[in-house]
Amino acid sequence: MNTLDYDWRLREVMATRGLFSTTKLIPLLNERGVHLSASQIYRLAAEKPERLNLQVLVALMDALDCSADDLIGKVRVPSMQGRSTGTEDAPGTEKGLDVLREKGLRPRRARILPADES
Repeated sequence: MNTLDYDWRLREVMATRGLFSTTKLIPLLNERGVHLSASQIYRLAAEKPERLNLQVLVALMDALDCSADDLIGKVRVPSMQGRSTGTEDAPGTEKGLDVLREKGLRPRRARILPADES
């Protein structure tokens, strides 16, 4: 089973449009009614956003003359299901108990002590 993830390609799209500085986006977005600080725009271009306001997305698409598909790419990531975690031989698992027995060791029962009555 695969899980879905995405690539954020704002920097690539900017570069194809000759925009190599994130500050060049500020006036383009301002013209479209989106007012972000320089640091917000830098983070938007440099990092993969977890949440994105749709007005910002539409303003980016208009300013850069691109589509959402140009900015966001769907990626399939193989799931970790069925892969070894390295805990199969850990004490407490059936295989782990067999390993302990082979070494001549036996797990001890837990002793429950009465609570102190103060």
